[in-house]
Parts: sequence; C-alpha cells; structure tokens
Amino acid sequence: MSLDVWREFRVVGVEDGGFSRKLQGCGVQKALFVCVLLRGKWISDFQADTITVDGLDATERLIFMLRRWSFDAVMLAGVSFAGFNLVDPPIVFEKFNKPVIIISRTKPNNISIKNALRRHFGDWRVRWSVFEKLGSIHEIVSIPTEPPVYIEVFGAELDWASELIRATSVCCRVPEPVRVARLLARGLTRVL
Repeated sequence: MSLDVWREFRVVGVEDGGFSRKLQGCGVQKALFVCVLLRGKWISDFQADTITVDGLDATERLIFMLRRWSFDAVMLAGVSFAGFNLVDPPIVFEKFNKPVIIISRTKPNNISIKNALRRHFGDWRVRWSVFEKLGSIHEIVSIPTEPPVYIEVFGAELDWASELIRATSVCCRVPEPVRVARLLARGLTRVL
C-alpha cells in the first residue's frame, strides 16, 4: 500500500496512566486507561476511563470505549495495563473484526510473567490464558536508526502490520497512536 493510503487510516492507540503500589491495601485502586483515535498523524478523538489495578476489567472497558468509534486497527501498548489487568486481544478482534497489534518496547519475557502471575494471583491461570493466546513475537525496525519494537498481531498478516507500524512511526520507533496515548495517559494522571 502507498504511504498516502496509510495516512488516511484510523488507528486507535491504547495505554494506561501510572499508579502507586504504595497505596495498595487502601481500598480498590484505579488507574487511568486512555484510547486515542488518530487519522494518519492527526488526533481525531480520545477517551479516558479508569480500570482496576490488577483487576480483570480492561478488556470490557476497552470494548466499551471502542464502540463509539469507526476505526481500521487497534494498537495496544502491551496486554498488561494497571499492573496485571489484561486486555484479551482475540476478544477485541472478534468483537470489531479489526486488526489488533500489540506493541512492546522491549522483548516480552513470558517465563518471568508466568512466574509473577503464579506468585501474586490466585487466579493466575485465568490471567495466563491471555498470554497463551498470543501469537509469535516479531521484531520490527520501524525507523532505521532506532532499536526495534516487538509486536504480536491478530487479524492481519505480519507484512501488513509492519507496514502500518512503519507508516505511523513518525517521531520515534513507537507508532504515533501508542506514543500519543502514552503522553495523554501520563499527562492526565499527573493532573488527577
């Protein structure tokens, strides 16, 4: 596809805001959960909600927010938000029939993740089942002078996802939808 076609794509970026582990045990803790809709490199809209730290409501909240928009693809900044509150990419793909791309700045270490889940969660098998559904991890160089990003893809071919990532990586190796969602989530978290 030509670069002009990619510039018209409507891509949702998803990221969470920070939270303090020091406050755990002081009631139910929430973290900001942000979706930003970009058309090319322009922000069309954004939404913010909260999810429970280490809860199981991230997939449900994401689906609720995505229902308001027409979009071509979703880019998640990983699958773990607000600690180990997991978005289940196959469920999001099945609901909207749009590609879901998981972007990681560092190569995921699923052995460490499984060990952490076993240590800290009685329902670790439920949470681990999300990771078992994930596909192969692929290394993509989005900008030639930058380190790679690592991706997993649902609902699209790897070549297609790689082209989209390269077309939307403007300022750095992280695609704009995820980068902008991160900036919004972090910025809004500081003012709350």
